[in-house]
Amino acid sequence: MIEEGRPIFVQIAEQIENDILDGVIGEETQVPSTNEFAAFYRINPATAGKGVNRLVEDGILYKKRGIGMFVATGARRRLVGNRTDQFRDRFVAPLLVEAAKLGIEPEQVAQMIQTTPLPQASQEATVSS
Repeated sequence: MIEEGRPIFVQIAEQIENDILDGVIGEETQVPSTNEFAAFYRINPATAGKGVNRLVEDGILYKKRGIGMFVATGARRRLVGNRTDQFRDRFVAPLLVEAAKLGIEPEQVAQMIQTTPLPQASQEATVSS
């Protein structure tokens, strides 16, 4: 899972987020401890803790004293909202800017999206979701 060039703590936070979004970890379910992440990825526990704490700050996880970290109620909904906003900002807005440069109206872009077949790998991901 660990990718070069991206902070490990960010990757750990994203992996937990993805597991929540994919339904692998449900709300009110305990997540692995920072020591478990550290042992699995062979990293410093403080680095793993930084990724987990980032999700605590975002209200995705919460701590049960003496027990561990758990997924907060409503975490999946918050993640979907955050990722939807990021998707719009990273992909849709630049797409519309480029379309405007080419004289393509937003309605035409929508039509292109509706009539363009998904690449095979994307279809498989959609079917499994």
